[in-house]
Amino acid sequence: MTATDSLSVWLRVRREVDWRSAPALQRVPPGRDGFRAWCEGAVRRRDPIRAERLLAAYALAREDAARRAPLDFALLSGWQREVLAATEAPFRVGDAYAKAGRERYGLTTDTQADFDSCLRETTDPDIPPAARAARAYLDVAFFHPFTDGNARAALLTLVHVLAREDIVLPEVGPLQTTRYADDLAGAADLAVLIGVLNRRRRRGVQAESTDGLPQRVWGLRDG
Repeated sequence: MTATDSLSVWLRVRREVDWRSAPALQRVPPGRDGFRAWCEGAVRRRDPIRAERLLAAYALAREDAARRAPLDFALLSGWQREVLAATEAPFRVGDAYAKAGRERYGLTTDTQADFDSCLRETTDPDIPPAARAARAYLDVAFFHPFTDGNARAALLTLVHVLAREDIVLPEVGPLQTTRYADDLAGAADLAVLIGVLNRRRRRGVQAESTDGLPQRVWGLRDG
């Protein structure tokens, strides 16, 4: 397993990404809800119980967005209890590993506080919503706060941040990819992809099509 602390790597990359260059998003009339469609489609076909748990967590995330609840670990933990059908979803108590041990996310006495500090930046008005959503997704992925289900937590965080701006993506499948802590270009691409999906809805493009999406963002995902 790697000795490199991939969380520290991500925090460096996070500072270097030009988040302000992310595409602008537009609010659109209610239509296809990509997260719900993903749960009802691909997730339900694989595991109906998993789909129901995700939908319950999504309902909480949307409610929290509507009431402008401050985004922090405690809020995510509430969603994660629904995702995992657990009575508790505490912050991890040791180093976490992913990608067959190729990435290690270290833990110090400051890690949870640093995570909350990053999440507070999702309301920064100087950063476009697409970038705030992308950055929060990657924060969850690389802080890896939970012992299980971090990919699901990251996606719930992304859709929550957009919901605060009254933005609902028509599909989320293209967001489900493997991402690496040291990939500066990939982090910027995630914000671009959110913009692509937002434009697809405005243009009435078929939601299940993947033509024209940035090819570097495709990969495998789980969690």
